[in-house]
Amino acid sequence: MQPFIDMNKTLQGKVALVTGGSRGIGAAIVRRLASDGATVAFTFSASAAHAMALVAEGSGGIALAIKADSADAEAVKHAVAKTVSSLGRLDILVNNAGIVIGGLVDDYGLSDFDKMFAVNVRAVFVAIQAALPHMTTGSRIITTSSIVAHYTGFPGVSTYSMTKGAVRAMTRALARDLGPRGITVNAIEPGPTDTDNIKNEQMRAALSAKMALARIGTDSEVASLVAYLASPESTFITGSMLTIDGGLAA
Repeated sequence: MQPFIDMNKTLQGKVALVTGGSRGIGAAIVRRLASDGATVAFTFSASAAHAMALVAEGSGGIALAIKADSADAEAVKHAVAKTVSSLGRLDILVNNAGIVIGGLVDDYGLSDFDKMFAVNVRAVFVAIQAALPHMTTGSRIITTSSIVAHYTGFPGVSTYSMTKGAVRAMTRALARDLGPRGITVNAIEPGPTDTDNIKNEQMRAALSAKMALARIGTDSEVASLVAYLASPESTFITGSMLTIDGGLAA
């Protein structure tokens, strides 16, 4: 008798690591990859309560919460090593951790500049570098960029836009480096998404008015795009930036 195969579990047998996975889009990605059959580890920095609650939800695929500040390169390396030592392998790396420190260039502090690049750019590079020795043909690297990598639309995010533009360039270049190994490298570019970063109804309404679909996105919609890029259906997609912005930049 053939073993039962759940066709909805497209990631059965895969191990994923999601950085910044305790809240918002990151938590939605963790839940979705787990629901698709992957065993998922994720990092958190300051949201221990959210992280423990996510593990406690009871999904068998959410296996491991790792405290790691993405601004600390050694902590990022440790998270990769912990995932492999605890779960035995690493097939999918989702670089989701990121921060926004807004401000105009006139008086933007260099310490804020350095911190944002450390989390949004350096940590992505460090995680990929640490993960590669454990990855094989068919492995996936997916990074959360932003629509502001090529469409800003409002002032005060020049440094953030630079970091996401760097991710965009890194993704394209690494796709060339890693293509011969059968490893795909892609990024997603979400627009405004309904997470706790949306502070109030006035902000939600203002953002919705800019969207072609007249609403902001949901974290589960963004997670579905990550799940697609992690799935067997995306084997011929690499070096791509997939926009999911409700038509903001249309």
